[in-house]
Amino acid sequence: MSGERFSPAALAAELRSGRRPPASTEAPAGQQTGGAAPDSFAKAAEDMRTYLASPRGMTDEERREYGERLNRAVLGYRRERREIMALVADRLLKLRLHELPGMGAPYKSLAEALFAEVIGLGVLERILEERDGLEEIQVVGTRIYLMRGGTVKRSPIDFQTPGEVERIQQNLVLYNNDRINPRKRWAEVMLRDGTRVTMTAYGFTSLPTLTMRFYQAQAFRLEELAAPAYGTLCTQMSRMLHAVLAARFNLVVIGPTGSGKTHLLKALIAELPDEERIVTLESRLEMMLGQEFPHKNVVEYETDEEDDRHGPAQAFKLALRQSPQRIVHAEIRDEDANIYVRACTRGHAGSMTTVHASRLEDVPEAITDMCMLDGRGMDPGRLCKRIARHVTQIGIEMGIADGKRRILRMGEICWRDGEASLEEWALYRRGEGWKLASKPSSEAVRRLAECGLTLQESGFGEESLHA
Repeated sequence: MSGERFSPAALAAELRSGRRPPASTEAPAGQQTGGAAPDSFAKAAEDMRTYLASPRGMTDEERREYGERLNRAVLGYRRERREIMALVADRLLKLRLHELPGMGAPYKSLAEALFAEVIGLGVLERILEERDGLEEIQVVGTRIYLMRGGTVKRSPIDFQTPGEVERIQQNLVLYNNDRINPRKRWAEVMLRDGTRVTMTAYGFTSLPTLTMRFYQAQAFRLEELAAPAYGTLCTQMSRMLHAVLAARFNLVVIGPTGSGKTHLLKALIAELPDEERIVTLESRLEMMLGQEFPHKNVVEYETDEEDDRHGPAQAFKLALRQSPQRIVHAEIRDEDANIYVRACTRGHAGSMTTVHASRLEDVPEAITDMCMLDGRGMDPGRLCKRIARHVTQIGIEMGIADGKRRILRMGEICWRDGEASLEEWALYRRGEGWKLASKPSSEAVRRLAECGLTLQESGFGEESLHA
């Protein structure tokens, strides 16, 4: 029997006929009884996993929806977990299976035990019971870290072995028709609601990792972000940003992961008229503008760098033909830096993006370096000057300060004496608040005046600190 393929139906028939004795309900937890193969439960779990992974539905959309339900069940969504648990119980009921050797404690039924094995998240189940405010779960080997409010702390709960993490990885990739094996040691799962899971295995990282980033459905306006409860900016800075949008400055945001860059972009987009045509480009749909702002005239592109037909270059080409008034590029990367620079200088004023840079003054040079990678014969000094003047006109630096996500610096990125510099409009001082400029540059004053905005309406006045 040990060399044969396991069949739940055959096992059920044997149990009913009496040829194979059932497991004793009085056996100590985790101890197997005689008369059955010691790995029956493991093979039953493998069969159940394959059963659940089989496509369901008559159409591609129905099959995608079922796959989504499986993903959400694995990631701890309660409604989907109840639905998949019902599938597990129903299959066992049809097979008339109630117990198996190796099931062990603390499960009350075979259905619960199999569900925990093929769907459950192990110790993460306890963490997900307190989901409020949870932004990320970061697993490295057996260690678990939690992010709330942009701050990461070690969880008091750990996995017992890295093998538990690998089991969860295999469940997630199986239900997405993907794989993690010696030839491909990583995978990503993306749900329609924006929840994202990134996984790596031994051989790519020193320990298996699992990062769950939960989508936060919060579309705040600038005024709400300026409220004391959030403290991302102050009221005068909110007026500054309204003026930046009205005058159609091109804007760039920098900051570490989890500092609030995407949230700020969404808050800025929320202030724009619903009729204004916006095209967004992301490698993963994280902003979810169609879900947050169903009435806005937004076209959202999800690009694939490994597929030329659906890569950033093709997305930009199509986007520029769809009459965008603003382009929102989630993050400038090497492949599309030149295209974004051309878009900002050829009639798409008011565009926004994010860039990886340590300081706002370094942003033009960072974009220049990316543009130069395609081997074109460009003068880097002239290109950097052009980017500073036309692509990164307003810079915003995000970060965590005094326990909250804040705008740490904001101002005009200028070109002086052959290098980029920052004309600061706002600077956050830890423990004190924001120091605000009394006046922007003469060029900014001119652009604001053309929009009919006074300096006071644009948030400028006497230099002061605002908590």
